[in-house]
Amino acid sequence: MGKNEKCLLQEEILNVLRKIKGDIKHGNIVDSGMISSVQVDNKGQAIILIEVDPKEGSKMEELRQKVERAVTDVKGIKKVIAVLTAEKPQNYNTKHGKNGGKGDPHGMNKNPPVDVLAKYIIVVASGKGGVGKSTLSANLAVSLANKYGKKVGLLDADIYGPSQPLMMGDEAYKPQLNDDKKLMPANRYGIKIMSIGFIADSKKALVWRGPMVQSAFYQMLRDVDWAREDDPLDYLVIDLPPGTGDVQLTLAQKVKVSGAVIISTPQDIALIDARRAVEMFEKTRVPVLGLVENMSSYICSNCAHEEHIFGHGGVEDEAKSLGIKFLGSIPLSKDVCMQSDKGIPIVISGKNSVAAYKINDISSKIIAVLG
Repeated sequence: MGKNEKCLLQEEILNVLRKIKGDIKHGNIVDSGMISSVQVDNKGQAIILIEVDPKEGSKMEELRQKVERAVTDVKGIKKVIAVLTAEKPQNYNTKHGKNGGKGDPHGMNKNPPVDVLAKYIIVVASGKGGVGKSTLSANLAVSLANKYGKKVGLLDADIYGPSQPLMMGDEAYKPQLNDDKKLMPANRYGIKIMSIGFIADSKKALVWRGPMVQSAFYQMLRDVDWAREDDPLDYLVIDLPPGTGDVQLTLAQKVKVSGAVIISTPQDIALIDARRAVEMFEKTRVPVLGLVENMSSYICSNCAHEEHIFGHGGVEDEAKSLGIKFLGSIPLSKDVCMQSDKGIPIVISGKNSVAAYKINDISSKIIAVLG
């Protein structure tokens, strides 16, 4: 399907959606600004993002289904995925909201907890960005599946900066719907993968507020075909965004997490943020499985000299002071970066490397704790 065909289909879809009413004040859902994105891929699959006020509550799912039915009738469209995102009203005042200020500004209270079909849910977190969280998430998932024979899923929950499509070598994947109207995850290296990067346009920035991020994350937990009841995943690894924001809050409220792995570099500034991550999980009653030190040292490929560029041992000392387990250290390696850019995790591309050995060892310690 050429670019011009896609543009014509997108315009036709918008015309169809203009026949669907939004509210009395603004008219149809297109002119009222509720349709934030319409994309069509080469296979004729349409992906539509719909912004809905949280106060609409019970009408949300009905509207989503109406959009899917309407667009399915467009000639040239094979499948439709409509995704709801919840926008907070501008005049919502949490301080003077209902229930004595204990309102629901993000509209998530109406959504029940998600029973993900996985025996264990592990989150990989960091207090700040750029410490290797996504790289560790990808390699842990592949290690658990390939080294230890576990059934594994990988959820990229970094809505603003999804990197798993690139790291797992499947950027072109577009999820299809199965007979149960569930999104089919990608399958690479024996694991199931879902990311907003498979749905949204990778060339455009996602300028979303907190409620929209929470809604998208919730739907990736609920509306993805992760497993069957009689054959659940052993592990679902969730690659969290850095920090302690909206996704982490939704996670704590809606999912029963088995444990968190927190990654940091040895630098003091990174350790400060790692402490905040530990504190967040303690407050939300998520067990912390342990800390991982990344970029702990650099080994010269020519002379084998080891140098601790960012310091050494800081994360292990921090784990001891916090009374939590130190899971291990991973060296700084050019191969890890290069292979990640190629979509091949180091535990696959460099099975005999020091980095792969260290990551496999971390996986074994997680299995020893959880099972």
